[in-house]
Amino acid sequence: MKKIITILFLCFSFTIVAQEKSDFWEHVRYGGGFSLSFGNQTTIGISPSTIYDFDNGFSLGAGVNYIYNEVASVTTNVYGASIISLYQIPKIDIQLSGEFEQSFANQKDNFGNSNSTNFPALYFGAAYNKGRFALGFRYDVLYDKNKSVYASAFSPIVRFYF
Repeated sequence: MKKIITILFLCFSFTIVAQEKSDFWEHVRYGGGFSLSFGNQTTIGISPSTIYDFDNGFSLGAGVNYIYNEVASVTTNVYGASIISLYQIPKIDIQLSGEFEQSFANQKDNFGNSNSTNFPALYFGAAYNKGRFALGFRYDVLYDKNKSVYASAFSPIVRFYF
């Protein structure tokens, strides 16, 4: 008898949970950023991400990134993953961001030399945000010019979320 009551209770519980409508997916946005540079240096980068918008102006999400860079005889492939947080300041179009990123880089030159490294980055940034688009700058507080493949601790922010 206890088994029957337990089974009925569980079935009834699952039925109630299954009938509740969740608005979770209404708060999820997909997008990310990109970078392009041509000339003496070629850079092509893409960083798709997914974020969840909370009701208080905060967003939290995760992303992956890939950057191809070619300068003279050196080719670099950078790939990694990140955790991103965003805060939209109420009533103005400014978005603050914090992002932890772990990157891995492989460099090769035309002479057969290669080098692999990995490095963390902790970015704090600010961007002008209008709807689905954000444009601004960020700064890597963990930047180490001896480990990083990037030329500077500053980098642009170009984000789209749908």
